[in-house]
Amino acid sequence: MKKVGSDFSGVGAFNQALIRLGIEYKEIFACDMDKYARQTFIHNYGEPKYYPTNVYDREIPSESLDIYMTSPPCQAFSLAGKRLGKDDKRGILFFNSHEFIQVNKPRFFIFENVKGLLSDDGGKTFQEWVNMLGGKSVNGVPVIFPYEDSVPYHLYWKVLNAKHHGVPQNRERVFLIGIRDDQDNKFSWPIEEHLTKRLKDILENNVDDKYFLSKKMLNYFDTRACNFNNGNINFKDEESIASTITAESRSLDISDNIIRLENVNPSGNGMNGNVYSDEGISPTLSTNKGEGIKIKSATKSGFETATDGDSINFSVPNSETRRGRVGKGVAQTLDTACNQGVMIGDYRTDEGFRWRKDGNSPCIMASMRDTWKEGFSRENPPIIHKDYKIRRLTPRECFRLMDFPDTFTWPVSDSQAYKQAGNSIVVNVLYKILKQLPL
Repeated sequence: MKKVGSDFSGVGAFNQALIRLGIEYKEIFACDMDKYARQTFIHNYGEPKYYPTNVYDREIPSESLDIYMTSPPCQAFSLAGKRLGKDDKRGILFFNSHEFIQVNKPRFFIFENVKGLLSDDGGKTFQEWVNMLGGKSVNGVPVIFPYEDSVPYHLYWKVLNAKHHGVPQNRERVFLIGIRDDQDNKFSWPIEEHLTKRLKDILENNVDDKYFLSKKMLNYFDTRACNFNNGNINFKDEESIASTITAESRSLDISDNIIRLENVNPSGNGMNGNVYSDEGISPTLSTNKGEGIKIKSATKSGFETATDGDSINFSVPNSETRRGRVGKGVAQTLDTACNQGVMIGDYRTDEGFRWRKDGNSPCIMASMRDTWKEGFSRENPPIIHKDYKIRRLTPRECFRLMDFPDTFTWPVSDSQAYKQAGNSIVVNVLYKILKQLPL
């Protein structure tokens, strides 16, 4: 029976990974101050014997844990935040976790945080974390002169992306693994795997109407026109669109990329209006708006054949903003500001691609390159789709993107469920890390 404990426990991604690994564990404590996350945690795992709300009040058990898991709030070090780092009181929570390790001396510890931690204060913040957590070695390199307050652990750190570990979400997180000096300190990171899932593979079949955008909102949907003429596609905004098609699509692996189709905001800008294709993967789950990302949904009926002169519009899957940068067919990480959308787009059949006649673009994907190369003609017309809808991902779909099983449920509102998913950790990434530890 492994003794485990966690700070910033959230809705129990750590527990899910332990369960999936088949490890029998005794939860010495969990800790989280969010009352809604606590409700969901208790609903799924029962209430821990010791379940404080504040890490500053949390007692440190005298008996060493086998595994200590902590994920200090990322806002202080996130690129989406104010970048105040240690000056932000939330950033100081790292030192609380460090104190726990100093006193409890767990066999292993796991830290998780946003990738932005690496560049905070020009890299000084992360270097301080490394100095204080890796007193014996760092990524296999012995530490000759340990930092003054360092703990005697062998530290391994790396940025892992969920899309490289079986989950169709572009979610980069930095993980720091600590192994106590008296343990077997050989550790290797999980091998990356080719992603076979796309966003559409996690979608629910029957979705409530409340998740679909209104017609009024759809009227703001912005597209960039191109014309079908004698088999040629002539772009109105050729410079911005052509670069996406000719340069990016040649090496595009659609199952490993975000596809941003358009933006439903009246201005046509802003991450909250982004709409994505389900042919790629999801952007980072977000929490601060309590919404799911937007996707485009097309029915599998109502198609007709195009003729000369029909207008075929494409949107630009590129964005100049940080959260909108795609152009490689991959969805962004689902993060805390997730009002972004993913479009459930057109799909390919034996007849060819289904192109829209309603002025809205199908997803731009690598496999289209062969079709473009062949060209269109009267004998080989494109097929045009007349109906589409844009909707938000459901909470269940968001939790699937965090690799939680469908047996996991929540007794809270959709808004809180979206936040809980965005704040969590991808289960399969934790599972694969734990599997590498000599437990």
